[in-house]
Amino acid sequence: MRMKPAVILMCILSVSSVVAQTVKSDYFKTSDGVRIHYLEAGSGQPIVFIPGWTMPAWIWQKQIDTFSKKYHVVAVDPRSQGESDKPSFGHLPETRSRDYKELVDHLRLQRPVLVGWSMACGELVKYAEQFGSDNVGGFVLVDGLVADKPNPEMFMGLSGWMNQLQADRAKQADGFVRSMYKKPQTEEYLKRVIDASMQVPADTAVVLIYNGLVITDTSKGLARMNRPILFAYEKATQPTADLLKSKFGDKVQLERFEDGHALFVDDPEKFNGVLEAFVQSLPKD
Repeated sequence: MRMKPAVILMCILSVSSVVAQTVKSDYFKTSDGVRIHYLEAGSGQPIVFIPGWTMPAWIWQKQIDTFSKKYHVVAVDPRSQGESDKPSFGHLPETRSRDYKELVDHLRLQRPVLVGWSMACGELVKYAEQFGSDNVGGFVLVDGLVADKPNPEMFMGLSGWMNQLQADRAKQADGFVRSMYKKPQTEEYLKRVIDASMQVPADTAVVLIYNGLVITDTSKGLARMNRPILFAYEKATQPTADLLKSKFGDKVQLERFEDGHALFVDDPEKFNGVLEAFVQSLPKD
């Protein structure tokens, strides 16, 4: 009997180890020769998670852990982010969305649910514009700024931020990452996210802001998004919610959070529940 607790503990550790090994880290090469890193786990209905500006794939860890139990989960490091190659070219939303389409094709995913956070929201709209929605189960946009036409005023507002990136990358990354959360995060976690953000070269980070937020016209892409759409957001991105509502009416599901920009980290239980319900509601044919 004295051995029983030790045996139980060994069993628990063994199971935990098996679960940890189900997450695969792999790469594929895009049509323009860039090596893209992704994480993959589970089986079933595919869900692809795309992080925002300068962020790594593993920031979706709480979603990978939960959804890989029932679904085929893929989380990607966009080009120049995380463990993906960091080329000096190809940082347009059109190119990055092509990377995601080529990843879907590489893995032979059928009707994946595409989940994009922050800057990736606009990239998913460009995905729809270029490739349509026939092989998409649904679009999940998470707290991103999406406009139906370029906004010159936004350039003026972001120009100071872009200058700060060039002047002091470390200070900018630290401030930006800490501002993403409303709920307390451990210092170890925050430093890990900051370090990941810092891996993106400053010039690339500036170009991504300009290309992704200043000059992007999403009107054609929005017109081609004929699959169910979920927009999860906090109050700062209410203009995007209003735009989507005006474009899609009752066809878009709006879910407002009282959390920070990284709302899926701040409140993973609520976010995962909303996403699970959305996935389950999708047409099966």
